[in-house]
Amino acid sequence: MRPQSQVRYHPSMDDTPVPLTRREWIASTGLLAGIGMSRAARGTQRDRRLFVGTYTGTSSRGIYTCLFNEATGAIGSPTLAADTPNPSFLTGSTDGRLLFAVNEIEAFDGARSGSVTSFAADAVTGRLTRISTQASLGAAPCHLALDRTGRFLAVANYTGGTFAVLPVGVDGRLGPAQTVLRNTGSGPNRARQDGPHAHMVLFDTTGRFLLGADLGIDRVLVYRFDPASGAVSPAPAAFEVPPGSGPRHLAFHPHDPLLFAINELTSTVSTFIWDETTGWLERRGEESTLPPGHSGPSSTAEIAVHPSGRFLYASNRGHDSITCWGLSSDGQMALIDHVPTRGRTPRHFAIDPSGRWLIAANQASDSLAVFAIDEESGRLTPTGPLVPVGTPVCVAFT
Repeated sequence: MRPQSQVRYHPSMDDTPVPLTRREWIASTGLLAGIGMSRAARGTQRDRRLFVGTYTGTSSRGIYTCLFNEATGAIGSPTLAADTPNPSFLTGSTDGRLLFAVNEIEAFDGARSGSVTSFAADAVTGRLTRISTQASLGAAPCHLALDRTGRFLAVANYTGGTFAVLPVGVDGRLGPAQTVLRNTGSGPNRARQDGPHAHMVLFDTTGRFLLGADLGIDRVLVYRFDPASGAVSPAPAAFEVPPGSGPRHLAFHPHDPLLFAINELTSTVSTFIWDETTGWLERRGEESTLPPGHSGPSSTAEIAVHPSGRFLYASNRGHDSITCWGLSSDGQMALIDHVPTRGRTPRHFAIDPSGRWLIAANQASDSLAVFAIDEESGRLTPTGPLVPVGTPVCVAFT
């Protein structure tokens, strides 16, 4: 572990974390894609601001924004909000003033590292103004999460195989990473698991644990986290999934002690019982995300629990679908359907804060697809036309 730097933290703020309900915490993490903004600031009472992270190139220049009508599910025409390289994952502050993006690149400031950028968000137009950029201290950062105090940002560096924690100033300015967590090991899939490949970071409801999914070593890692100082325990607990699974993303249940891990390489979901007192995970088993008999190449990407806690959704790249399950209180999964995303390579999707809509980002066909969620059955119904956006890889609501 890298030694912590000496950083002064907001002397005007009370360092004692304010307890949050589980539902408040879920909203603050961005797991349900809600990153907060007043209705008046958004425009009409039926509009929410939507941000889209992309891979930049011939068809994209950075982060795009548009309005989403929460009554009809209609998406306005996306416009460029910020010109920034490969903003492949986004998260925001609970008040909607700040947006954070990874820059999934291999080199930054002369070193083998990606970067992380903070932006100020215009409440009316959605235009983003860059505040600061810092090294992520690992190449190809692919995920980030803001802790519940809003004072620390964790990032997962895929190629670098590291997790890092950066301090956040009251104005959104990022400080240099004060903690870097490095793991060792490999997995049986030599093409993808030659070493650690950190793929997601996630703070728990209490704010006392930082979780990470590492695709390269088949582990979900749990670290103790101090929300007052940002210090991270140097000795993680590591919980294994079946060899060669490649855990990619994680999702907590909104009110039951459950954690779900989506495994990219085997197209499965692992269910864990979560002890928020000790940070212990107990793995209960796996379910396939693919229909029986599917033989073509496919890998998973995103996983999310519906705000009601009754349904679980996962995306399949190759099969190009969203898998839907019903959930029991003990984590048992009952398959509902496999729904085509009307495009290729659904890398990410987001459920709107009301729980009525799901938007899938079809990376390889440059489009967003909207689905209505049946609140009784959990089934998805496609609605409206596809919305063109170049290489979309992340969707975030405000």
